[in-house]
Amino acid sequence: MDKESKRTTIYDIAKLANVSPSAVSSVLNGTWEKRRISRKLFERIMQIAEEQGYSVNVPASLLRRERSNIVGMIVPKYDNRYFGEIAEQFEAMARARGFFPVVTCTQRDPDLEFQAAKELISYQAECLISTGTTDPDRISAFCKASGIQSINLDLPGKNAPSVISDNHAAALELTQLILDRCAQDLDWIGPLRFVGGRLSDHNTAARLAGFMAAHRDRGISVPKTHIMSTGYSAESAAKVVENFVPEGPTGLFVNSTISLEGIVRWHSKLESNSKLVRYGCFDWDPFGSFLPGNVGMIEQDVTTMLTKAFELIGNPNSTNPQILVPCKLRVF
Repeated sequence: MDKESKRTTIYDIAKLANVSPSAVSSVLNGTWEKRRISRKLFERIMQIAEEQGYSVNVPASLLRRERSNIVGMIVPKYDNRYFGEIAEQFEAMARARGFFPVVTCTQRDPDLEFQAAKELISYQAECLISTGTTDPDRISAFCKASGIQSINLDLPGKNAPSVISDNHAAALELTQLILDRCAQDLDWIGPLRFVGGRLSDHNTAARLAGFMAAHRDRGISVPKTHIMSTGYSAESAAKVVENFVPEGPTGLFVNSTISLEGIVRWHSKLESNSKLVRYGCFDWDPFGSFLPGNVGMIEQDVTTMLTKAFELIGNPNSTNPQILVPCKLRVF
């Protein structure tokens, strides 16, 4: 292991803080107050420890082993078929490769994400895969300082290799399908509405870019009011369209199956007007094919994404590439 990736020790922290190693040890193991160490010094040592990427190696058994074989994964949610499939396939693929998988769900909370990363590193995880995390660069910087490899999955970062879906291309293809079906089924050509997601989110931004490109290709202008990026909850999606009753044909691009739940609730209340609506969804659920008005869904290729991620483990790349994986369009 080269000097840059060497794990930080309490001796390194002691030198930087200009204190004894025993003082650092007391701070890190929680006995600093008994030793009458001031809070100011406690905070300084903790800040240095975090900046240096230090994490306590708890299990003594791991300290005696050359390798832990642990591969960790952080996921944002379990109430989403896509992330659930990622977690399930990750565990199976890790075991097939001789690793012990550890998965933790952090609810899209950046503090929980960082705490999870610290805990996984403390157990000497050989690699940490950050899936859909809100701040992947903070996690990968901490991993690098700890001498641990990190990989970004689903959402990209700058400090580690990233394996993500080709959101732009898939969104363009889905938008083309919805526009085509609006023309064929409803004899209508016009701008679709984009519902769900957050514009600050890389994937939403890439999908919106593909959505807009498909409209430009056909010379269709999209009003700003048609961009309804209200987050990923079913409630927010239902609320943003609750007062919209189409008087004529219309189409929607639904950004995630979670948002789709809200759109289905809204669509079911339209009664006879529901026949005037066509929509498609970015993300896949087999039940989607039974929904009235749904013309197609995007299935992200989880197997290929994880295969690419596992190929990176043990083969760090200094250029931190962004690997795009094509999606599959499911047409109904």
